[in-house]
Amino acid sequence: MVAVIKTGSSVHNIFNYNENKVKEGIAECIGEGNYPLEATKLTGAMKLNRLLKQNELNTNVKRNSVHISLNFDPSESALSNEKMLEIASQYMQKIGFGNQPYLIYRHYDSGHPHLHLVSIKVREDGSRIDMQNIGRNQSEAARKEIEKMFGLIQAQENKNTRHELIKPVVLSKIKYGRTESKRAVQLVLDHVLPAYKYKSLSELNAVLGLYNVKADRGEENSRIFKMNGLVYRTLDENGRPIGVPLKASEFYNKPTLKFLQHKFQENNKTVYQKKRIANAVDLILLGRSVSLSYLAMQLGKEGIEMVFRKSEQGQLYGITYVDHLSKCVLNGSDLGKHYSAKQIEERCSLSFENGKEMIITSLPETSKSNEGFQTETDKETFFNDLWQQMNALDFKSAVEKIVEVLTRIENDTFYVPNQLKKASKKKRTRRRSNNI
Repeated sequence: MVAVIKTGSSVHNIFNYNENKVKEGIAECIGEGNYPLEATKLTGAMKLNRLLKQNELNTNVKRNSVHISLNFDPSESALSNEKMLEIASQYMQKIGFGNQPYLIYRHYDSGHPHLHLVSIKVREDGSRIDMQNIGRNQSEAARKEIEKMFGLIQAQENKNTRHELIKPVVLSKIKYGRTESKRAVQLVLDHVLPAYKYKSLSELNAVLGLYNVKADRGEENSRIFKMNGLVYRTLDENGRPIGVPLKASEFYNKPTLKFLQHKFQENNKTVYQKKRIANAVDLILLGRSVSLSYLAMQLGKEGIEMVFRKSEQGQLYGITYVDHLSKCVLNGSDLGKHYSAKQIEERCSLSFENGKEMIITSLPETSKSNEGFQTETDKETFFNDLWQQMNALDFKSAVEKIVEVLTRIENDTFYVPNQLKKASKKKRTRRRSNNI
């Protein structure tokens, strides 16, 4: 089980988010805590007013709403509503919200079973619940106890294979027209915004672009840019915006520019795991001249995504590395000059022409022949070229030449080593008898 805790300044937003899911038929309110009536007998107004009235006891608490999601392994889809109600009750009790009013929603809009809990931070006596480090302390302890209590799959042990651990894209890419755009974008934002470490809008878009989403401020002379506004756009397969832009303020967790700028400042203080990315790149390129697509493919196996930034003419001018293991997002220049777009292009021995990769190294004519050296001059020329390629770190061509020499056919086709010659049969002479 995995628990995600978020706080907000509007009970209306998180309540309406869950109730709208119910109206769409992809969620249901299966229970409540500390309400005078059962959930099935409560109207929408009764659910909301219970939370609002208690919050009014302390108007000094600005971030007074609490939104928690409890996520279970996909194999636990058979969990009944009754079992989930017990789990929710135990969890809220263990994190200090057992006496708070809360609503329990079961959602069916993703590939794994999960609950959403809606509550508030103001107690009945008007005091505020301190939620400092609640996720790391109370929630983590509660999660482990509940996993054992109910026989759930343990989150930290559910890493059967390395491939599953570093799977880069948990959600599928958004395909415009196939799903409701706002809901699909919301799922992507819920997955990316709290987890990844990004320091700028371009770095954030490097991750969002993997799901066909983009955070857009508009042109510099546009009204939305001047007003510090932000919209989220759905992208087509070619990375071009499609459909109607969605205002950041329309999403329940308000992922506005102000919110993102606060995240940028927080992430600037984070220690990034640069060595893992740099070492992975160096290891793949060690002693080899490979294509850029091959490098990207091999890094993908390590859980590192390469996001290329190209001009309209197809010229590569930037690379962003997205490490899905450490959740770090880094531009090539942040790693060091050897990992910038220009240096990687040179290290891969590639030239970008019209957006296509072309290997620019080639073998000399002397290496293309399957015949042996005709003269001593040919031999000297061959090894001089080989030495130059070794000095130029063109190991691939050098190795190809060595293999070709070792496997080439000798000129003298009539020569056979003595060890391979068949023993000659002695001719037996027939002697005539003297008696004839």
